[in-house]
Amino acid sequence: MPHKDVIALLKELVRIPSLSGEEKNAAGFMEEYVAHHGIETGRIDDNVFFGFGEGDDVLLLNTHLDTVPPSEHHPHGAFDAIESEGCLYGRGSVDAKASVAAMTTALLSVAADGFRPSGRIVVALTACEETGGDYNGLKTLRPHLPNPAAALVGEPTNLVPCIAQKGLLVLRVEAQGKTSHAARAHLGQNAIAGAARDIERAMNLVFEREDVFLGYPTVTVTTVTGGSARNVVPDRCTFTLDIRSTPVYTHKELIDIVQDALESEVHVHSERIVPVATDPNERIVQACLRAIPDVEPIGSPTASDWIFLADVPTVKIGPGSSRLSHTSEEHIPIAEVQRAVEVYRSVIEAYFES
Repeated sequence: MPHKDVIALLKELVRIPSLSGEEKNAAGFMEEYVAHHGIETGRIDDNVFFGFGEGDDVLLLNTHLDTVPPSEHHPHGAFDAIESEGCLYGRGSVDAKASVAAMTTALLSVAADGFRPSGRIVVALTACEETGGDYNGLKTLRPHLPNPAAALVGEPTNLVPCIAQKGLLVLRVEAQGKTSHAARAHLGQNAIAGAARDIERAMNLVFEREDVFLGYPTVTVTTVTGGSARNVVPDRCTFTLDIRSTPVYTHKELIDIVQDALESEVHVHSERIVPVATDPNERIVQACLRAIPDVEPIGSPTASDWIFLADVPTVKIGPGSSRLSHTSEEHIPIAEVQRAVEVYRSVIEAYFES
């Protein structure tokens, strides 16, 4: 399949608004597009999957159809798919419709070239990756897919293999005090002051174990709420800790570390997004390194649907810069999208040749 086809496909995808929960038209378009090229498709809700080959050695290529809403001040219409100075602009051009177009084109092109894997290649294009809500397309679809032996997750990494990804642990911390009139503050116990002491302790936490790709966990205070009136000593103050976790700590270990360091009550708000990593010696990692011999694996601070493949050797890799995701300047070099087709093809071939 010519490289120009992947750009035409990407333009069509960008022109189809597909905000999270509104992927129906994009899913239908991809069903028809793939079927037109002679590959049978399946669909669960607005999650589309297709592939070819036989056997238990299944290589899964997964990325998502949904996007965040448009930003203000896009240089062009958010869904106009404008080509300018060698780049394609538009919502989803980077995150992650370039991966959708490149993964799809790679599979269709190796099939058209007569490639016969010693197993199966499956592409899954899923919904609701961006929301972080109760419904997730890959989580819903996975029971309907053949069990993958390895996976690629299409997210913007500038086509550098990412083999470790941070998790997210969100803690709600409640400082308790005793209320009194502010004129008699000595009769009360100021919860805001207690929270301030604990915020300082949290920000100064030192972690002993360092992940080779992701470094140390990070702790950030993101919200503070306290006080009910300007003349009342507050008896409660709540703050939120955003902890970006790494694979060398479990979330339970991190919760215990925070609880031991603080005076206030610590409650788990969310621990669903676990950190994930793949051993550099895994076959899929080595296939990526053979396909792109001049790069070293990296770690990523951003979450993805990799968390739903935590039991599978996985590499996150895709065209585009994640720094442009969700921004008004979202755009991707056309040459990088074209190169992504060759990279995915090469990884597929290297994986099944090993």
